[in-house]
Amino acid sequence: MAVAIVTGASRGLGRAVALDLASDGWDLVIDGRDPSSLELVRDKLDALGASVQAIAGDVTDEGHRSALVDSAQDAGSLNLVVNNASTLGPSPLPSLDHYPLDALRRVYDVNVIAPLALVQASLPLLRVSKGTVVSVSSDASVEAYEGWGGYGSSKAALDQLHRVLAAEEPDVRVYLFDPGDMRTEMHQAAYPGEDISDRPEPESVVPALRRLLASGLPSGRYLASALEES
Repeated sequence: MAVAIVTGASRGLGRAVALDLASDGWDLVIDGRDPSSLELVRDKLDALGASVQAIAGDVTDEGHRSALVDSAQDAGSLNLVVNNASTLGPSPLPSLDHYPLDALRRVYDVNVIAPLALVQASLPLLRVSKGTVVSVSSDASVEAYEGWGGYGSSKAALDQLHRVLAAEEPDVRVYLFDPGDMRTEMHQAAYPGEDISDRPEPESVVPALRRLLASGLPSGRYLASALEES
């Protein structure tokens, strides 16, 4: 059976991806910071007949990351790592001239350091399976939006790490997936008080991600909208 680690699976895109993989027969190791929300997702995955390990914790914690990888190894293999967990940073979004530096360090710890650390821990298994890493990117990594300097620069750093990783690990596919705007708690936090009901639900971009995983396309950065059109 194919085994995937999906971080940030208690809500939003991570939850949608985990449910879709489970319905297709994948075994899953999922995480999230809120134990009660994570348990609700595990119940849904169990109902789909999936073998699932739900481990609550923070991806910035080394012991937690080790537990995720150990659980995948116990399941027999590791074929896919989905780095979905991330943090927006302060809300409302501050301009860089007074961005709290402690908050910026936290953004980088969650959005840059933790995904790389999880990949480092996973690589021995991914090399054996010739597996795949998918990390969720953002248009804020390539466009200069006011207020998005912290989050956007962290995603730009993540993008570059993955480009280099792809060059260094030819036997592992390394994808960056830009889903576009979605109706999520994070997106709502970026626009407090605004109506974001016109944004698509996270479930709507999962078919594009699954298309990417099945495509055999080379490592690189891919937009959900482009994959939907292909």
